[in-house]
Amino acid sequence: MVAGAPAASVSVDWDADQAVTQLYSTQYRPLVRLATLLVRDSATAEEVVQDAFVAMHGAWRRLRDPNKALSYLRQSVVNRARSVLRHRAVVEKHAPKALPDAPSAEQGAMGELERAAVIEALRDLPTRQREAIVLRYYGDLSEAQIADAMGISRGAVKSHTARGIAALRSVLEHTT
Repeated sequence: MVAGAPAASVSVDWDADQAVTQLYSTQYRPLVRLATLLVRDSATAEEVVQDAFVAMHGAWRRLRDPNKALSYLRQSVVNRARSVLRHRAVVEKHAPKALPDAPSAEQGAMGELERAAVIEALRDLPTRQREAIVLRYYGDLSEAQIADAMGISRGAVKSHTARGIAALRSVLEHTT
């Protein structure tokens, strides 16, 4: 039973209470260490070991050889640890996926104010500058596509975009 102890340390004549009490006092900590290594969690390991002792107590009369109770306990701990690990795997597999981090209400409100300020500043730009900026940064068009859409040269697109950006920067720096 106990390492170094005689094999007949748990007598067949003992009742379940005496046998489990002796085994518990000598083997609880080593079994918890074993279970901790298997399930990687000391609280769960303690539950596994305690459940194994309770099961052994209930099955004491059915043990063919009460002198092999420690082997029964070890096997029970290993099997229960496996069960815990299988349960964890199933829970993790079916756990709901975490939602991506959402901005706080304050960030959303600030973003809305910033967008409103940009839109208001865009409204105040001359028509060609506003068109060039909207097509470039909101429409994601190239200079050639913008030139074609506006019916002007690529150089004029660059000029209108640069002037519009400078005007927006000036207005937005004064409002913030």
